[in-house]
Amino acid sequence: MKSSIIESIKSLPPLSKTIIDINRVYADEEAGIGDLAKVIEGDPMIVANLLKNANSPLYGFGKEIRNVTQAVSLFGMSMTRSIALGNSVRKLLNVDMQPYGITSEKFAEVSAMQATLIRKWYSKVDKQKADKLYLAAFLQETGKILIASDVIQEDEDVSFKSEAQHSNNLAQVEKSYVDVTSAEVTAEVFQHWGFDTEFVEMIHYADNPSAAPDEMKEYSTALNIVKTVLPVNAPLSEQAINFGLRHASDAGYDENLLQETINDMLDAVKASS
Repeated sequence: MKSSIIESIKSLPPLSKTIIDINRVYADEEAGIGDLAKVIEGDPMIVANLLKNANSPLYGFGKEIRNVTQAVSLFGMSMTRSIALGNSVRKLLNVDMQPYGITSEKFAEVSAMQATLIRKWYSKVDKQKADKLYLAAFLQETGKILIASDVIQEDEDVSFKSEAQHSNNLAQVEKSYVDVTSAEVTAEVFQHWGFDTEFVEMIHYADNPSAAPDEMKEYSTALNIVKTVLPVNAPLSEQAINFGLRHASDAGYDENLLQETINDMLDAVKASS
């Protein structure tokens, strides 16, 4: 890993007190929705982002969500935590995704779509594993923020953007410029912030699942399939979907289950446009 990226990770500010409190409440088996809502209500930025997500067509709640408790009740504690974490991480890292040819808003949207796809798909495969994978899918592209920043600092953003916009293998483009993929950078970021080993490892191998330890291989493969279907440069394009379905078939998944979930997402995207 480039020394400049290592230094960027080491200099990251700590997570906010609100996020620490959210993680504490989430880990407390006796805590409930009301406890989580109370913590969130103290942070206006997280409240605004949570309500924005709750009213997005992506989740299809079908009615206006006006308060935190209502949003937390509908999302559940796992999804609420993921949305809060995702927003806070992006704020901390000062997102500029110009080298990838997308806006920070589009980056956030694709991250949410990856998480939604894995939740809906994996709920049909293994509900317990779906809960673990949701947060990882929501945050797995975080490393792209630091890679984009490094590329800009090295004045390589124009050439990087030219390659990234038309590539069907963003990990390969990243490797050629910064010697690592975004999955590896993301893993280092969350290790720096003290996340558990399982979470860090499933993301670390998401760009190369075949190298993952046996106990992590399924998680890393699932994350890889989702980011293949929804790459930040061409989410849900016909080519991306075909690549993702092929990866799923090669990994032994029921291709039809994934195709059904993708079709549902395509319908939701069409309905919102």
